[in-house]
Amino acid sequence: MSTNISHLTASLAIHPGEYLKDELRLREMSQKDFALLTGIPQSQLNEIIKGKRTINADIAVVIGKALAMDASLWLSLQNNYLIDKARLEEKNAKRLAAIDQWQMIRAYIPEKFYKSLNVLTGNPIQDVPIVKDIYSAHNLDELAAVYSQINYARFRKLDKLSIEKINLVGWVKLVTHQALQLQVPKFDARKKSELIEALKLVFKKNRNTVQSTKDLLATYGIKLIVLPNPEKCPVDGISFWSNGNPAIGLSLRYKRIDNFSFNIMHELAHVYLHLTNNSEAEFIDLDKEHNSYEYKNSAEEIEADNFARNTFIDIAIWVKFLEENQSYSDKAIKVLSNKLKVHPAILQGRYCFEKKSFKINSSIDKSLQ
Repeated sequence: MSTNISHLTASLAIHPGEYLKDELRLREMSQKDFALLTGIPQSQLNEIIKGKRTINADIAVVIGKALAMDASLWLSLQNNYLIDKARLEEKNAKRLAAIDQWQMIRAYIPEKFYKSLNVLTGNPIQDVPIVKDIYSAHNLDELAAVYSQINYARFRKLDKLSIEKINLVGWVKLVTHQALQLQVPKFDARKKSELIEALKLVFKKNRNTVQSTKDLLATYGIKLIVLPNPEKCPVDGISFWSNGNPAIGLSLRYKRIDNFSFNIMHELAHVYLHLTNNSEAEFIDLDKEHNSYEYKNSAEEIEADNFARNTFIDIAIWVKFLEENQSYSDKAIKVLSNKLKVHPAILQGRYCFEKKSFKINSSIDKSLQ
């Protein structure tokens, strides 16, 4: 693609006096001799060469005649200098304004986190509009007002030492912004069982699992965004509506198949049980330790947890299994895994959680592949 040079801004405005200085040097002519030749006062000529005086039409004619050059060349050089100078001044004014805005904006965003993901460029002229776009804010007041939105009201009570609210909101905003860029087919809630069976197989195989899950959810009209979590931000997931489609965001704080499976199913519970009846709802799930008592004991969270635990594992079969296996056994887990067609790490993870014993020796690979 060709570049329109009329839209470029020079990095430096060069006064025609610089060219005149070079021309005299090449001709081995002193300023004094040139002043005598042209009749231009030496002080005036010196100011032209130093870029302190403009070359007008009269001077251009005299210089052109003395150097056997076209007078219009010197007028063009002068005009180009004035245009470049004006463009540079405008560019500098924009940069100064952007720097002022950036100094205020950076207090409301997770700057370090965004830079680590290359969301920000380091250039405030580019970064100011990027942040406004991510936060859907036209100005600083709207950006600050984001933290007063009802969705984030419960985070105001959180201990500053345990969670950084700016990082949390910044993560949420980036997930929702990236979800807007995705296009997926129309969502059909009636295909829930079909999707769950397909997910069960994806988790059982555990091969390129994150991308396979993204692709599978997309075919059923559900967007999935996976982003790392920032510092002091123990967020597990989020579910919300995005341009007419349900969307899920995950942080993958623990890269284990049992954790990934649980969080996907937890957010899918919100999708099928809660979002389908409320297009304005948004569920932001932190780990259990950091969720408020009211939130983690809400009807929606209890339903989501039960959905995540019991969808792949028949509760009656699980209760019987626990009764028959008071002591942990990899072999017993694997037998049940084959029976339920569920990845053994998912069963082992549930066993450890319910027994509150996370140091069980096991050969079962929990890593998310």
